[in-house]
Amino acid sequence: MNYFLGIDVGSVSTNLVVIDEDSRLLSKVYLRTRGQPIKAIQEGMKQLLKNVGDRIEISGVGTTGSGRHLAGIMVGADTVKNEITAHAVAALHFDPEVRTVIEIGGQDSKIIILRDGVVTDFAMNTVCAAGTGSFLDQQANRLNIPIEEFGRYALQSKKPVRIAGRCAVFAESDMIHKQQVGYNLEDIIRGLCQALVRNYINNLAKGKDISPKIIFQGGVAANIGMKAAFEEAFNQEVIVPQHHDVMGAIGAALLAKDEMKKKNSTDFRGFDVSEIDFKVSSFECGGCPNRCEVVNFHMEEKIIARWGDRCGKWKNI
Repeated sequence: MNYFLGIDVGSVSTNLVVIDEDSRLLSKVYLRTRGQPIKAIQEGMKQLLKNVGDRIEISGVGTTGSGRHLAGIMVGADTVKNEITAHAVAALHFDPEVRTVIEIGGQDSKIIILRDGVVTDFAMNTVCAAGTGSFLDQQANRLNIPIEEFGRYALQSKKPVRIAGRCAVFAESDMIHKQQVGYNLEDIIRGLCQALVRNYINNLAKGKDISPKIIFQGGVAANIGMKAAFEEAFNQEVIVPQHHDVMGAIGAALLAKDEMKKKNSTDFRGFDVSEIDFKVSSFECGGCPNRCEVVNFHMEEKIIARWGDRCGKWKNI
């Protein structure tokens, strides 16, 4: 049987999955990136090797996420795709009738509109922190509540408090004010979830045709308070897939599976990349007034890739 590896490298989490030729999930790894994507990828490969590596052979690899190019060079990817494509493919695999995909990750959020299995519109928010997983983690920590319990608190609310959700700074200061006034914690948390959904709708979904089926993906989808707030705002059922936290990686693996129909062999370097010394260096190019910072990517002592130059002068060296 053929097996396919998908890797999604984001600013907050790094996710790896292995699927079989029937697109069934064999193994998944969810790790915090912690600002060190190379180490996160290598640790993920070690964990996958423990789980399945000694009994399968990888026939194709796909990467996605903000660190997709780095990951692709490291592991020898057969296809490198953006997050919109990967999440859309994974959502359609989960349910071919999906028409709207909500995706909220650690540092950004996305909306994807699908019609007849094709992406017809999308939007990404990489500017405002309100509504992201990092902001929710921060507020849960400030309230001394485990993030896993955040949604349960929200659902216990009887009278949600309106929280300013236009930006993360205003939301946090408004929460502090409401606490000082004496509102119940449950009502404040439910109000925060509603505020973050309003922020999402105003920044991403405004003017878009939000039609069922609606699928909610990304790490924040585990928060049942956020799911309930979306259902309330859209007046529609919002479906959370079983593997919502690694849907980007699943999409990358499915894309790799499709890519390998056109290729004779994979470029995968093997699980041993977890033991290889990778490092990054950089220099400033003085070839023109742009003064581009060119990044060198080293495998052991050899430079295997360069990027960062606008003109392409260094890319093929």
